[in-house]
Amino acid sequence: MFIKLLFQDPRTFSAILLIVVLSVCVHEFMHAYIALKNGDPTAADHGHLTLNPFKQMGLWSLITFCLIGIAWGQVPVNRANLRSRKARLAVDFAGVAANLILSAIFLVLLVLVCKIASNEEFAQGILFFGASINLVLFVINLFPVPGFDGWNVLTEFRKPQVSSELVNGIFFIMVVILFFGINYIQTAADALITFLAYFLLELC
Repeated sequence: MFIKLLFQDPRTFSAILLIVVLSVCVHEFMHAYIALKNGDPTAADHGHLTLNPFKQMGLWSLITFCLIGIAWGQVPVNRANLRSRKARLAVDFAGVAANLILSAIFLVLLVLVCKIASNEEFAQGILFFGASINLVLFVINLFPVPGFDGWNVLTEFRKPQVSSELVNGIFFIMVVILFFGINYIQTAADALITFLAYFLLELC
């Protein structure tokens, strides 16, 4: 249980909480912002042009993350208001693009800290986590599963002929797969960030 970390290492717990909340909120904010720029004010009208976690994630998502380390967010988008397929795809990819950019920012900060303050192990560890978790969010959200951005991309090119019951079943199965497979995704992300960090350090 993630909540145990609060009592074992409150500083690390707080840093992880801050990074995950920031990452999810930026992801959702970008969906809302790009939707507004492309003709759909739905998310903006509902107050989602903010980084407020209580708005972007909600109380239950925050509580669930604090307890077991699972968080989510969602903004309302009316795809009928979007002007074209290009606009709809821009909205779909806005969130994952934000996570990829955040991962790159954390990676660069990690390399800088390693260069100028090599003894700051806590800062290095947190920045490494920020780079890695945003890479994980990038990958997970591209899964073609109902509720994820990848599903919207899939349906933009091909409308799956499935019932709502089947969609719910697919969603449940994929959530179970993600729950048990998240460690493998995280391990792969950690390995890539480690490689990139060493590569950039060699270039500096």
